[in-house]
Amino acid sequence: MHGKFHYKTMEDLRSDIDAQGLNLKLAKTTRALTEPLQRGSICLSNRMAVLPMEGCDSDAIGRPGKLTRRRYRRFAAGGAAIVWFEAMAVTDSGRGNPGQLCITEETWEAYAELLNEMREAAGQAGHGKPFMIAQLTHAGRYANPHGTRSPITPWPNSMLDAKFGAGEIHTITDEEVDSLIEDFVQAARLAARAGFDGIDIKCCHRYLLSDFLSAYERPGKYGGSYENRTRLLLTVVDRIHEEKLNIQITPRVNGYDALPYPFGWGADEKGEPDLAEPKRLMADLYEQGIRLVNISCGNPYYNPHVGRPYDFGPYIPPFTQLASTAKMLDVIRELQKSQPDLIVVSTGFSWLRNFGPHAATAGIEDGSWTVAGFGRQSLAYPEFAADIMKYGEIRPDKCCVACSNCTQIMRDGGTSGCVVRDHEIYMPILKKGRNGRPLPKPEAVSDHIL
Repeated sequence: MHGKFHYKTMEDLRSDIDAQGLNLKLAKTTRALTEPLQRGSICLSNRMAVLPMEGCDSDAIGRPGKLTRRRYRRFAAGGAAIVWFEAMAVTDSGRGNPGQLCITEETWEAYAELLNEMREAAGQAGHGKPFMIAQLTHAGRYANPHGTRSPITPWPNSMLDAKFGAGEIHTITDEEVDSLIEDFVQAARLAARAGFDGIDIKCCHRYLLSDFLSAYERPGKYGGSYENRTRLLLTVVDRIHEEKLNIQITPRVNGYDALPYPFGWGADEKGEPDLAEPKRLMADLYEQGIRLVNISCGNPYYNPHVGRPYDFGPYIPPFTQLASTAKMLDVIRELQKSQPDLIVVSTGFSWLRNFGPHAATAGIEDGSWTVAGFGRQSLAYPEFAADIMKYGEIRPDKCCVACSNCTQIMRDGGTSGCVVRDHEIYMPILKKGRNGRPLPKPEAVSDHIL
């Protein structure tokens, strides 16, 4: 049943949704995506967001490179109200790859320059300034700052350690966690100085803060009970609020990991969603003054089909891409309904191609989420929001085809992007990586392409 996307009409897609008994609605129009939103001090020109997709194309110290700047100028010109930056490490040792962005005293001015370029690009395209969010992270078990894995975790996890290796993993101490909190606070200061509108304390996909949510067996103040396992995230939020930076805190949080308890967050012994604790976390975040969150699911390194259904990938999942999409959206729907005043940015629409905006609209119309976010789709089709506002739909021949090659480039150690729609830049990189040949550096890209 795991076949390629083949739907020509919305009726074809609805027929398959009904045949599989899925809770996945499709709106007739996309009008709700174009409506503005004013909620407290957050003002959005529409209900569409570009979600984080890493390019692995920074310079050696984490400043945005040529391809980074190109990508974000295109996002800004594309018309989405929110541009959510990809992962920016708060320390060099917390970078997930040698090309990951990093925000420090040495690099923050480069981000200020890029934000100015984005504002200019948005204005030239006839759009208002997007709401720009800096995603602050520590890669944790996926740390690889200089081409050599240096994993850091809260506590051993036999399911994940069996796949990624346990012998070289460092278990972070309470004292090191206390120091890491200050690293996040300093990064938040720099993000505010650079001119970002929001700060995402990244807590998804089993990076370090997300890993703590399932540290059931860890002793001490950061493990065991719900209060202890969420202490790191909530303390970072509190400390940043104490700084009075005049910037929104907008976390990206996993709804569930799709790993069985006690190996995963938000799941029961079978790995199915158990949202009691995620709902409690949404309530705690709202109580702390958080007004916008993005919900994701799964682990792209372990079970990528959960959050990124694909036509081609590393294995054949046990159920269809439609079922994966519907389950993720069900989780997001339940978390939004548990906190109706919270602005929840959904995800999970890219595999649906040109019908994704119709699924996104249906959820906004019935209160399942507040804003629709697009990840892989934005890499392939950075002007998707502008086309929705102008034409009411997006073009099938410009959509992401869920081929997973953007991820494959990352796995090969290259700079990532859409091989299909941006082939002049990224097809040569994919081919060299697949052939085991040295990959070009971002600085080597021809200026005429940029």
